[in-house]
Amino acid sequence: MNQISGWVEQAQTGNRFALNQLIDHFQTEIFRLVYYRVHHRADAEDLTQEIFMKMIRRIRSLTNRTQFKPWLYKIALNHVRDHFRKKHLLFFLGTTSDVESENEPESESDSPESAVFRQEFMDLLKSLSNEFSRWERDIFLLRFVNDMDIKDIAVAVGKNESTVKTHLYRALKKFKKHRSIREFLQQGKE
Repeated sequence: MNQISGWVEQAQTGNRFALNQLIDHFQTEIFRLVYYRVHHRADAEDLTQEIFMKMIRRIRSLTNRTQFKPWLYKIALNHVRDHFRKKHLLFFLGTTSDVESENEPESESDSPESAVFRQEFMDLLKSLSNEFSRWERDIFLLRFVNDMDIKDIAVAVGKNESTVKTHLYRALKKFKKHRSIREFLQQGKE
């Protein structure tokens, strides 16, 4: 049994140390998953905290401890989708006055050049992801931003592996055709 499975087993019995270990281990990954979707630091921090609260409440229902990571990612993806649904509903009801900045740097310690480069890439990726279907976007980001393998992505999104591969193939095809992405990547090599 690996370390994560051990923490999951202990966390399922209410062991707070094990829960904290799981949170510490996955916090950066989950924050990154959320941030690349909401593009707003404060929202990403709040959503990440809410995701871990859901994890704590639901961990006893996890039957296969070796599937903890894709199970957690599934919770995170669903929570982000719920966030957008609620945000759109509030917008249509006219009850939101949020003004969000999508230009926040990832880290205060970043150099200005890397912050600009990252923001330009995120803007390009965002414009490209508008051409993706929902599944293509989620699977592409899980694979290349969150560095998940096909099997774990399949569990996280609730699809079989061949369907995941199909969506990933379509997304990669669109990605490769996107001229502004190619030009941007060529600039980075110079």
